[in-house]
Parts: sequence; structure tokens; C-alpha cells
Amino acid sequence: MLSADRDSKRGGERFAIPTQGEVEGKLLVSEIVAVACLEEFMKRQDAAAIARIRRRVLCNLEDGCQGLKLCATDKKSVVEYAEQILKCAVSKAGAPGL
Repeated sequence: MLSADRDSKRGGERFAIPTQGEVEGKLLVSEIVAVACLEEFMKRQDAAAIARIRRRVLCNLEDGCQGLKLCATDKKSVVEYAEQILKCAVSKAGAPGL
């Protein structure tokens, strides 16, 4: 984001483009929060709800990827990553598989 007062700040705060570490850190936070929330929800052992979550996530990803105009390879990578997060949450919660 561009900011007029950015030049007066110190360190990385003055750069308009986030560092790779900032991006990776934010992705890590998103992944941890997603897995923790899914894990708590999936402890209910409700296979139908887990299947609904999976369908909803994949549908929303489809829309999001189209909005971002991702190429087929990137879209496939995004879907695979989402599947990994869902499987991780299911396995940690001991819930029935996807």
C-alpha cells in the first residue's frame, strides 16, 4: 500500500512492497488459524459437516482463482494446498476422513 508518510518511517516500514518474510509470516498465521479452527470444529466427528466445509472451500477457491485470473497450474497448486490444510485438520482432530 502506498502511504505519504512512509518515507519518514524506519526499517521495512518505509517500503511499499512487503518483504518475503512478512508475506510468509502472514501465510503462516492464516494456516495456523485455519487449522486450529477446523480442528476444533471437526472434533464433533460430523462427516457431513466436514464434507460441506470441503465443498464450500473448493467452491470459494474456484471463484477466488477466477477473480485473481490465476493460471491452471497456480489454481491446481492452490487447491492442493487447501486439501492439505483440510486433511491436516481432520487428522489432528481425529475426525472421519474427507
